[in-house]
Amino acid sequence: MELEKTNQMNALFDFYGALLTVKQQEYMQLYYGDDFSLGEIADEFNVSRQAIYDNIKRTEKILIEYEEKLNLFKKFSETNAIIDQLEEYVTAHYPKDTAFKAELEKLRQTNDEE
Repeated sequence: MELEKTNQMNALFDFYGALLTVKQQEYMQLYYGDDFSLGEIADEFNVSRQAIYDNIKRTEKILIEYEEKLNLFKKFSETNAIIDQLEEYVTAHYPKDTAFKAELEKLRQTNDEE
């Protein structure tokens, strides 16, 4: 399993996981979050390895489709990049301005909560 794909699925699961069925959530959490094998998940739920594989593949597709339509992760990432740039600018040009840094931290926390 590619690390990049795992990171992508974990990020999309964080954003859209609540929109999935309980079973989809459980399978994705075990497979991507807890690094269980397909066989281990199949044993846990008394189903075939193929059933787990099919469900995970369908769920991956659903998560990708949600992101294509809603772009929540993309917007989150873009906002964090802007906040990073602002923090660098403030550190370079206004290193003693703790109020400005505090406001940027509030902005980052707000973005993380959404």
